[in-house]
Amino acid sequence: MSKIAIFPGSFDPITIGHESIVLRALSLFDKIIIAVGHNETKKAFFPLAGRLSMIRDVFAGNAKIEVMHYEDLTVSLCQRVGAKYILRGLRTSADFEYERAIAQVNKAMYDDIESVFILTLPEHTSINSSIVREILHYGGNAGKFLPDSIDPKKYL
Repeated sequence: MSKIAIFPGSFDPITIGHESIVLRALSLFDKIIIAVGHNETKKAFFPLAGRLSMIRDVFAGNAKIEVMHYEDLTVSLCQRVGAKYILRGLRTSADFEYERAIAQVNKAMYDDIESVFILTLPEHTSINSSIVREILHYGGNAGKFLPDSIDPKKYL
């Protein structure tokens, strides 16, 4: 049985922090599904198709990575695709508290699921999609926070 992990998020946009988490987790799993979820509380900056394309471009050629969209609970997606792991990155202690609560609820809903947390690299701790969106919104150069292959204008 293969070890499949879901890496859920809005990825609006994907950052070098997200990219690093996925690349570092590849040795732990047979397949990582980067799952772009619909979040009712967020208004997207990049359209869904742009975000999916962006992620596929970043990981092009890596057979262990799949990209998909979903609109239900992450644990429901895990059950549908046979994933036993949810991959999450942690930047700060506040992230840990938030992610711990979600992981415990997910475990209560689907006992077979395990959440796997990977600490961000120190140089990525301050990077998050909200800050990158703000830079892009005001015409700033966010290139140092995005994967090398990404030109954000291409995905709008």
